[in-house]
Amino acid sequence: MQLSAECAVADNDPLLTSRVFPEDPHPYRSAFQRDRGRIIHSRAFRRLAGKTQVFTHRYSDHFRSRLTHTMEVAQIARTVAAALGLNQDLAESLALVHDIGHPPFGHAGERALDESLKKHGLRFDHNLHALRTVEHFEQRYAAFRGLNLTFALREGIIKHSRDYTSEEHPELAPYVLDKRPPLEAQLIDLVDEIAYLTADLDDGMEAEILHLEDIRRHVRLFDQFYVSMKAAWPDAPEKLVFQETLKRMLNALVDDLISETTRLIQNHGITALEDIRNAPLRVARFSPSMEDLRMEARRYLYSELYHCEELVRDHEEAAHIIQVLFDAWTADPDLLPAGYASRVAEEGAPRVVADYIAGMTDNFIFTQYDTFRGTHVVQG
Repeated sequence: MQLSAECAVADNDPLLTSRVFPEDPHPYRSAFQRDRGRIIHSRAFRRLAGKTQVFTHRYSDHFRSRLTHTMEVAQIARTVAAALGLNQDLAESLALVHDIGHPPFGHAGERALDESLKKHGLRFDHNLHALRTVEHFEQRYAAFRGLNLTFALREGIIKHSRDYTSEEHPELAPYVLDKRPPLEAQLIDLVDEIAYLTADLDDGMEAEILHLEDIRRHVRLFDQFYVSMKAAWPDAPEKLVFQETLKRMLNALVDDLISETTRLIQNHGITALEDIRNAPLRVARFSPSMEDLRMEARRYLYSELYHCEELVRDHEEAAHIIQVLFDAWTADPDLLPAGYASRVAEEGAPRVVADYIAGMTDNFIFTQYDTFRGTHVVQG
């Protein structure tokens, strides 16, 4: 038995497998396996294929979309959960749903929506929007609205990457905000980091925005493996040596996450899920030395890729499109589709418009903008 197995979420946990609308057990699928199926078959999940991860569609079809990134995170999450003896189905399902609340245009789109809502005293938070998506916007069942996911999935959507307080968000009080999430949820933000650090180096090189020698100078975790891979494969094409290096870098991050989390569980005498719940800090962590290397790689990507001139132009275009459409539809909600316009009286135009935009793919919002621009004078 793995060290963390006693801390795993059980498939029969009465709270964590509970649903808002009770359902009979499935004859051969666990509650979390059913959650996984509902997420994969949802419209919001499918739309991730058309949402930017880092590079928009205009660069290449070979770069990661929000969907392919999500699949990579899910694969790593399941691997880590298995190594720690945790609930693999729960970890995988949480990874599959973790980005379902993201709007088009990646983080640039999220910032633009948040800035637009701030003018109305509101905020956009992709975790909270993900919860709204699975609880309200998905409509596939006659018996209830939403996907009716288990408590563990809904709690993990909220808590996987940050902590909320009931004072700031009283509507989230049912999700035991004074307790830590299970380890399966704590892993998600960390494996997300592992996935995008290595993937974005890969896509950045493919886009010829990042360059090998520059990466080697600024990302020690990459360089230490590059040296050994170049020595092992001196005659291999440079592209393949680069790929072998990225694989070792990913494996090192995964190994460290597993070993450090195991070490903390041992050192703190954690023997049950409730110990995880009541711990003063999150238990899933990188070691201090790996955390330094991770942050170094992250700073490099922010400096040389995410904020590079080519992508900044895309970010500015995304912000402009979202701002124009948000302001126009908020001023005249009758321009919205009927299903959204009918919600304005109860929820207010700003929130309804944000919900509408957040559900769009990149291509769809470009189409909406072109249509709007064809019938209205657009400033800027």
